[in-house]
Amino acid sequence: MKFSRLFSSTSFLKSSNSISSTKELHGHLIRTEKHTDPFAISDVIRFYSLFPTSLHKALLSFNQIERPTLPIWNYMIRGLCKSDQPISALRMFDKMRQQGFHGNNLTFIFIFKACVQLSDIVLGRAVHVNVLKLGYQSYLYVCNTLIYLYGSCGDLAGARIVFDEMSDRDLVSWNSLICGYSQCNRFREVLSLFGSMQAENVKADAVTLVKVVLACSHIGDIDTVDFVAKYIEDNCVRIDVYLGNTLIDMYGRRGLVFLAEEVFAKMEERNVVSWNAMIMAYAKAGNLMAARELFDKMHNRDLISWTSMITGYCQANRFSEGIALFQEMMAIKVKPDEITVASVLSACAHLGTLDVGKAVHDYVRQHDIKMDIYVGNALVDMYCKCGSVNTALEVFFSMNRKDTVSWTSIISGLAVNGFHDNALQLFSQMLERCKPTHGTFIGVLLACAHAGLVDKGLEYFDSMEKHHGLMPEMKHYGCVVDLLCRSGNLNRAFEFINLMPMAADVVLWRMLLSACKLHGNVVLAEIAANKLLQLDPDNGGNYVLSSSTYATAERWDDAMKIRQLMNDGAVQRPLGWSSIEVNAIV
Repeated sequence: MKFSRLFSSTSFLKSSNSISSTKELHGHLIRTEKHTDPFAISDVIRFYSLFPTSLHKALLSFNQIERPTLPIWNYMIRGLCKSDQPISALRMFDKMRQQGFHGNNLTFIFIFKACVQLSDIVLGRAVHVNVLKLGYQSYLYVCNTLIYLYGSCGDLAGARIVFDEMSDRDLVSWNSLICGYSQCNRFREVLSLFGSMQAENVKADAVTLVKVVLACSHIGDIDTVDFVAKYIEDNCVRIDVYLGNTLIDMYGRRGLVFLAEEVFAKMEERNVVSWNAMIMAYAKAGNLMAARELFDKMHNRDLISWTSMITGYCQANRFSEGIALFQEMMAIKVKPDEITVASVLSACAHLGTLDVGKAVHDYVRQHDIKMDIYVGNALVDMYCKCGSVNTALEVFFSMNRKDTVSWTSIISGLAVNGFHDNALQLFSQMLERCKPTHGTFIGVLLACAHAGLVDKGLEYFDSMEKHHGLMPEMKHYGCVVDLLCRSGNLNRAFEFINLMPMAADVVLWRMLLSACKLHGNVVLAEIAANKLLQLDPDNGGNYVLSSSTYATAERWDDAMKIRQLMNDGAVQRPLGWSSIEVNAIV
């Protein structure tokens, strides 16, 4: 009797969270042949439908009921809506209507959520009509879910109509509309809504402020970001993990590391994204010591942690440390992605570590890492800079998709490695497929300089503005000066420098001085040397080059004067550097 009274208590499941207790009650109802009674089995179905692992038991129990009640239909629709097959919730809704139930406010909330999962705006609108017919548009939660539906499906006009027609709104109403605008990249409307919230004295929460900060980041509204920071402090808004991460990322992008540190310190809960965002903030600011210290403190690093640190080293030109960290990452079996690979290949290109670059390329092929355009471009650049031109060409021609960076990399690579004819041929092919950039013409002019094609090079230079709408920059003028100097046209190079629309920099004058030394043109050498000593008086290389020019012309007194000038000015002589690779370490 006691056992029977226990199971007959309607409060049994309300006070229990145990699935085993639900199974006991279910078994009891089957034994007493009450499992087909909708009122007796209702709590069992409610509990089963709450969990994906027991949803099939809810369906089994449901199918044994002679005439389910509306609450039971709602339990099933809710459970199916949260499952990985939300379409089943819509089928259940149709079945319910066929049995004469129109549904209530809870039914429509679940159906709208299923429509969101399926991105079915057409059905959502049809169900919205039913809501209006049945008079449920006055229910706050129904309207909030409708705003969420329309916003998620990109129908911002529909979401705004529902919002504007609501007689009563809560914070969820505002957040639902703000999230819709944010999802559709309508960032100014997000900030406008946030302003309206302040006007109506609606207190924002972390959800609101995440979207506001993201909107500010996209449109560069620094003033609103500063207002949000003050708003958080004045209104004691709890910085949850999502708001904290968003703020750290935003401050990191702006280079405000000290503010990112403050947010990081205030966060009660942090996840791996929090640590990664802080590492990236330090790396962007160039504080790699702090970034590495934080990285070493992490208990659970993911791929982004490793990639952020490796990329930070590479961006700071600390390529050896980037490669060393990559090798450490590989040693503990963390699989890189295309971003990691592209960063490491860039480091190999700068250091000339062909063996490491080849090993990375082999790893990409063997482990099915996505060979996207960035990895392809990085491989082409690496092989070209390491002198392995044939392999660079193989990679280039095997790429399914090529952009201007791909073409520019291979053209420049061929040019600097002495394959000037191939570089110019590829440039002609490029013009048939895509528009060249400033960088492309650097490669083309280098090819002409190495091949001694003076007229052809000047023709390409003139075509930049005439045919391609590209205004030449200082580096292009430098290529032309190099082209003329290499061919011995020193007077022509000097005239070209004087006719430039901007003042020549030290690089151009140094090119001319170097060529003057080679060809023994002391007159122009003196002009170039004087310009260099005016523009860059602390560079010892300029003094050495000028002195050497006089020495080549056997003007020893002048050579000694330049040396004396260098000594009197305490100018440091330039140092020579070299590097070797031992066991894949430079």
